[in-house]
Parts: sequence; structure tokens; C-alpha cells
Amino acid sequence: MKILPKYILSFSILIFFGMNSLFISAQNTERSFKSFENKGGVVSVVTNDGYYRFQAYSPEIMETSFIPTGEKFIPESYSVVLEPSIVDLKVSEDPSSLKMETSGITVVVSKKPFQVKYFYEGEEIISEKKGYSKSETHEKLDFNIAEYEMLFGGGARALGMNRRGNKLELYNRADYGYGTKSSLLNYTLPIVLSSEKYMLHFDNSPIGFLDLDSNHSNTLSYETISGRKTYQLIVGKTWEKITENYTLLTGRQPLPPRWVFGNFSSRFGYHSQKEVENTITKFKKDSIPVDAVILDLYWFGHDIKGTMGNLEFVKDSFPEPKKMIGKLADQGVKTVLVTEPFILTTSKKWNEAVNENVLAKDSLGNPYKFDFYFGNTGLVDIFDPKGKEWFWNIYKDLKSYGVAGWWGDLGEPEVHPTKLKHKTGTADELHNVYGHYWAKLIKEGYESDFPEERPFILMRAGAAGSQRFGLIPWSGDVNRGWNGLKPQPEISLQMGLQGLAYMHSDLGGFAGDLEDDELYIRWLQYGVFQPIFRPHAQEDVASEPVFKNEETKALAKKAIELRYKLLPYNYTLAFENNQSGKPLMRPLFFEEPDNYKMYAVSNTYLWGDSFLVSPVLNPGITSKEVIFPATNNWFDFYTGKKYAKGTVANVKIEEDHIPVFVRGGSFIPMAKPMQTTANYDPSTLDVYFYYDEQSKKSDAIIYNDNGKTSDAFEKGMFEMVKMESVLDMDTVTIKIAKEVGENATSEINLIELHVENLGKEVKFVWVNGIKYTGKNYMHLGKLNIPVRFDQNETIIKIEFN
Repeated sequence: MKILPKYILSFSILIFFGMNSLFISAQNTERSFKSFENKGGVVSVVTNDGYYRFQAYSPEIMETSFIPTGEKFIPESYSVVLEPSIVDLKVSEDPSSLKMETSGITVVVSKKPFQVKYFYEGEEIISEKKGYSKSETHEKLDFNIAEYEMLFGGGARALGMNRRGNKLELYNRADYGYGTKSSLLNYTLPIVLSSEKYMLHFDNSPIGFLDLDSNHSNTLSYETISGRKTYQLIVGKTWEKITENYTLLTGRQPLPPRWVFGNFSSRFGYHSQKEVENTITKFKKDSIPVDAVILDLYWFGHDIKGTMGNLEFVKDSFPEPKKMIGKLADQGVKTVLVTEPFILTTSKKWNEAVNENVLAKDSLGNPYKFDFYFGNTGLVDIFDPKGKEWFWNIYKDLKSYGVAGWWGDLGEPEVHPTKLKHKTGTADELHNVYGHYWAKLIKEGYESDFPEERPFILMRAGAAGSQRFGLIPWSGDVNRGWNGLKPQPEISLQMGLQGLAYMHSDLGGFAGDLEDDELYIRWLQYGVFQPIFRPHAQEDVASEPVFKNEETKALAKKAIELRYKLLPYNYTLAFENNQSGKPLMRPLFFEEPDNYKMYAVSNTYLWGDSFLVSPVLNPGITSKEVIFPATNNWFDFYTGKKYAKGTVANVKIEEDHIPVFVRGGSFIPMAKPMQTTANYDPSTLDVYFYYDEQSKKSDAIIYNDNGKTSDAFEKGMFEMVKMESVLDMDTVTIKIAKEVGENATSEINLIELHVENLGKEVKFVWVNGIKYTGKNYMHLGKLNIPVRFDQNETIIKIEFN
């Protein structure tokens, strides 16, 4: 359905009536149709200057390539893993056009003047303008777009949700200390999404630009220095289906280890073994949950400069690293090491890297040396099998120390000279996929040498499809200020739409020495409801809550404890992402795709299906306007106050939490308190059912496995609690059942069900047909019922007076 603002709608109908199209379509008068061939599910259309190649991956995914005269089709894709399925493709020709129809997408090639148009469910969604063209510096693909469309994508940027009007450079680059606006960050993507519910993925790695109508001519274009002129059009009836289709095409995120959903202790950086151990001791003394400690570059050198590439522990600062890592593990704390792909000429591994021939080259075949902030350096050529093996062997050796995760830093790469040459191409051809292949290296290393273990791979740069390697991105060196916090929801929401559901930020902000306790707490409170809870900063001002004043520490502790209580909800959310590609953080337009206003909102979002979150992004405010989607009623997570669906309310701001609301009809599973996920006990879980008389049906699951085995679900090593509710006049029926995988040991034994927001007097409660008379089952207006799994299904009927 077209989304038209009222002021455009009447004008559009007058001008564009007919043909199920709302576009004025510019066409290519210089290109002419010659012939076509339909062979093996691929339709080739020959023109005077080359040929088109159309192939359906599914009825909702269509790939189009243009191959100029004199060039050959390049079949290799770094991003696509889906094999084209057998799609019922009906091809028909008449004097004026060629039509390719699936049950979803239809492609129409007009012969004279030449043009390619795409339709979905009978409506034109986009068309090529000139299509392919070439200048002295770039090759271009351009498209017609409607004047009312809002555009998203291009990777991680801080530009507002609607990025139309910008020309976006496709060159991964750090923006140190960025704030409210940044047009270029570490993780760019050749992806565009439209408010008209379609996605374009330009399947090519070399650098270039995405022009989202910067000259206001209703034109979208992709420019590249070389490579494939290939793009996939991805559509779906809902936004959930579009993200599902895209991640089906490029791969789904593996389920991370369970400990990744805990709290990280991290800073730039810990200088010694003693400092690491003392910091974790403080967490334990203050009873603040913690699951991991991250060691920045001081683990391999005393100084910031001159030591990068050592990639071995400094013996005087870290005299017993294996003992340290083991001691931390005994306390339920994992160790994560930073690594970089730069091998400095002053590092301990320079001579080895040169002798092993694992570095990127200059034009003469010698290691390419260049200067950057950390010193004079070379770069590991991960595109060369020798470089890949050499680098993995370093990881493999460090893994023997007990290291549980990897932080790959500076992987844009931060400096990547144009004249540098890799085994498979130039720096500019491979720059934007360096992080992608680095993550692939680690993922494949685990599959080979540690096949039962899930890796943790934290990186700030990658490419389209990097999620399938388990890459978890963060938003770079953000300013430690309110201007740094403000764009973070936007960045995470945008990246979730583009398959990278774990995009998160350095909680509290990274760059600078501002000490603002209110900012710190508001960032951590936001962090509870985003993918990774990882405070991190330059060491001038501590990032860890244990070094804060007592009031700030107490507020931080409360936020972290809530993060741990939500572990079963968050782990289930991660499982759903693994299975379907649904983002963890979701824009409001997922709820109301036909509400044009929702496409501009990033300061309120959905955390999974059940939570509506509205972070505090400004200092000193006492209230905030919150939009409540029209799909359900919403209940304050902390007070139970009801907010009607489809309304806007001014919500009071409290010091100890940000505004968070629960969808009516939701089931929220929560864990008992813990100090580390290693002590997570799923045997007894609290489940809060948010009764709402307007929510007639609802359902949810709780997913559980051992938290560490790779592909546990596929191996049958899981259990799943399935819950559903049905309202009928004066009765609500709740069904709870458990499925146990064929190779699983069941751990969930008891669900303490709490029925919230009962505005009616309860007459009777029936459990499997027997009247329930449990002690104190009604308390403070809430209904509390224990559910034990000693039978296949428990049916609870609540009758009201």
C-alpha cells in the first residue's frame, strides 16, 4: 500500500491516475531492446550496449545484473549465501514489452523507450531511470523514486531516520568523537530501504557512493569504482517479512553465547593483571553482576604507540595470564582480548610476518609499509590463504589460554592506502569487506578447531551479510556527551533493518573526559534495552560502575540487575533473530507501516515484540512525550499504569529508570537474581502476563539451551515453553506447554505465573479443570499461580464476576 501524506495524495491522484503506478518514470532513450532468452530460470535481455540478467531467488527476491558489452558476468558474491530456488517464473512478450512474473515480484521491460520496472502485488514500487551508465571515475545504476518516499540504510550513520537528500560515501571510516550528526562511520552498507516497503541491496564490494536523491530529482543511485553491476530487490508484505527475506538471502546471525547478554567490564584500558583482578574484585564486593572483562591494547604493550602487532602478553604487566584468565573464569567472568590487523615494524611479530609473507604488498611485491597514529606498519592480508592461516594460528594459541572472545578493532581498516595490494584485489576494491572476511576467518577457525563452541566476535566494521559470521558491531568512538547518546537508537535501529541486529554503543560514551553522572546513568538505563550491555570509555573517567560515587553506583547497579532479570526474555529474543532475522530493536513503523509519521521516530522503539522503550536523551528533563502505537494498549513496566493505544502522552521521568512500557497481552519471563550468567538457574522462572481486555489473543515462547553449544537448536539440544492466551467474554484462558528437544536435558521445572493489571474481580480460577485454591493466589490485585511441568500442557481458566 502506498503511504501518501495528505498534501501529496490529492495532487498525485490527479496527475498519476491509472496503470497502478504513482511514478513519473524517466527512461533511457539511448538503450534499445534487441532480444531475450529464458534458460534455466535466468532471463537474459540483450541490449545495444550489453545485456541484463534477471534471476529470482524467491517470489520476493529478484536479482538483476547489467553486463556491459565486452565484460563477463561475475557470479561470485561476498554477501549472498542463498541458492536461487525453483520459482514459477512466467515469461511473456508482446510488441511493446517483456514481462517476467512470479507470485510476488513482476518485472516489466519496456522496449521503446527502454526501461526496467518492478511491481509487487500489482503496484509499481521502483524503476530504473537511466539504469547503467559510466563516467571517467565511476559506474552508476540509477532509479526513479516517488517524491514522498522516505529512505533508510547506507549502514551506520547519524543523520536522522530519513536519510533522503544525502549522498552517502561507501567507505568504512572512523569518526572519532562524533556526536549528533555523522555522515560517515565505521560500517557502511550498499543498502537502501524505502517507506514503500522494499529494499535494494547492491551486491558489490568496491568503494563508491549511495546517492539518496541529494539533488532533489526523485533519483536514487549507486556509484562504484568497479565490480559487479548487480542488485537484489527484496520485498514483503510486512517489515518483518522484508528483514526475514534479506537475512535469508545474506545469512542469519548465530545465537551468541549466553554470557554475552550480561554486563561487561571494559575500558581503554587495563594496564596490568593486578588492575584487572582488582576491578573484578570490586564488582564482586559491591555485588554488581558482571560476565566479562575486555583487555584493550595494554595486554600486549606498555604504550599506545609502537607495540601494536605484538599479539602476546607483556610478561611484566601480565606475568601469569593463564592463571588470571582461569581465576576469572572460576568467578563466572570471561576474558576478551582486543586484536588489530596492523603489524607494526617495531612489533615483535614484524620479522615473522615478513618472513611468512602474510602482509599486503606494494607494486613490487614487498610488504606495504605506511604510517598511522600507532606507528609505522604493515597490514595482514586476510585475503591471502597464508595470511588467513597465520592470523588464525595466533587466535588459536591465545584460545589455549582460556580466552573466550575477541575484539577486532580498527578493521575498517582504519588506514588503508589506495596503492596497497591484496592477494585478490586492490585496497579500494576490498576495503569495505576487510572486516567481513576478518570475522569470517574467526568463525571458520572455530568451526574447524572448536566446532562445539560459539565465538564472540566484536568488531566495528564489516559488510552486508557479516551477521552470519556472528559479528557483533558497535557504533565506534562516540563522544562522551549528550550529543553522543542522542543518535544511538537511530544507529541501532537502522542497522537492525540491514541485518546487523546487535549494533550497540559504548555505554556512557567513549571519547573525552566529561564526567556527567546523569548522562552515564541514562546511557546505562538505555543499555538495558539494547543488544549488548558494555560500558567502555577512555580511562580519564571510569566507565565501570564500581568506581562511581555511591548514588551513581546504586542507580547503575539497579539497571544492571534488571538486565540480568530479563535474561530469559533477551535470550529468547536472540533466538528469534537467529531463526527469522527479526531485529532486536525495531522501529515503530513495524507496528504501523501505513502511518507516515512513524518513519521519522527513533527516540522511542520496540525491544522485541513486548517492550516499548523511550530513552532519556536530554539532561534535566522531568517529562517526555511518548507515542503509543495503535496496535495494542500499553502498560507502564514499573507502575502498571495503562496507556491507550494510538495516543500520545506526556510521561513523567523518574531518576531510577527510563520510560518503558509493556504491550497488553504480553508474557514477560524474568529470572531470579544472579551475579553472573554462569549461575543462571532456569529451573524456576517468573512469567508476568499483562492482562488486557482488548487483547483477545496473544502468544509467546521462552527458549532455553545450555548457552554455549553451537547450533544447539538444530542439534535438538533445547527446550521451549510455549504460552498463549485467549479472551472470551468473562473468561481468559492461558495455555502453557513445554517442548523438549530430542537431545536436551530439561531445566525449566516451574513457572511462577503472575497475572498483572486485573481490573475485574476474579470469581474462579481453574487449573486443568480443577478449581484452584492455592494459598495467597490473589495478592495486591495480582493473580499468582505456579505451573509445574509434570504434564504436557497446563490450561488455566480465569473467570470474572
